Amino acid sequence: MAGLRRLVLLSLIALASAAAPLSAVAGPDPGVLVLGRISDDPKIHYEQLKPLLDYVVPRMADVGIREGRILMAKDAHQMASYLRRGRVDWVTETTGTAMLLRRSTQARPLLLTERNGASHYRSVFFARRDSGLRTLGDLRGHSVAFQRPSSTSAYYVPAAELLRRGLSLEILLSPDDQIDSASVGYLFAWSELNISTWVHKGLADVGVMSNLDWDSPNRMPPAFRDDLVVIGQTDDYPRALEMVRADLDPRVEARLREVLIDAAGDPEAGEALARFFNTTRFMPIDDESQRALDHISDGVARVRAEVE
Repeated sequence: MAGLRRLVLLSLIALASAAAPLSAVAGPDPGVLVLGRISDDPKIHYEQLKPLLDYVVPRMADVGIREGRILMAKDAHQMASYLRRGRVDWVTETTGTAMLLRRSTQARPLLLTERNGASHYRSVFFARRDSGLRTLGDLRGHSVAFQRPSSTSAYYVPAAELLRRGLSLEILLSPDDQIDSASVGYLFAWSELNISTWVHKGLADVGVMSNLDWDSPNRMPPAFRDDLVVIGQTDDYPRALEMVRADLDPRVEARLREVLIDAAGDPEAGEALARFFNTTRFMPIDDESQRALDHISDGVARVRAEVE
């Protein structure tokens, strides 16, 4: 009896081994458009992505698209794997992460994404007015509060800006951790409101966020603003991007670009765009924006190499 069970088990293993390569050979289904997103809350993001995907798919039947799917990744590393393996066709991301994916997978920027009427923004550094800090050159021996390791406006871009100015960055274990007098210590506050609160309360010497967040009373309370002063800003750069994988069928890529650009003028797309992170329109990438993307791409690479 034991011999029979062993024979059955070996047969099942053989069948599984034989079947495994078949799915790999089959590869991605060319009739399915897969929209990807890096997410720490897949349920919420699915509800934001699905209406636009449902709008796009029927308008791409002429290039063979018959179905749309959504695939979430837990981080940029996993999304890069999906892109290289052809499991994701189209990714929506903020600029820093998008450029990280471009460098690691050769994914291509398709369009700029305008959200709430803003297609570009910049990073703003601020300190307490009574701190004595007035420029970014004053930061040696002081601490800066970033938002999170995936943030474009409150990590990648400002960290790269500090590196370009010859400042070195070292992570702090806590706001009380000792800072090397030749370096800039940094911490992650995980929200813009925490950043403004930490600087106002003296837990961090400098904070950084986008100019849109700086102007938002929900992220920069008016009660804090009079006690704070801007000590530096970056140049403007694209806020968000739609990306496509490197080997996507050119006909599918061209039609997707056309459908997304036209969506802003189509009343049927209104609700779907609003759900899609409050998108107001998709825009072609102009020369100035392309230069900014290349600049950020270099900065992201430097941050990954010298800071992380």
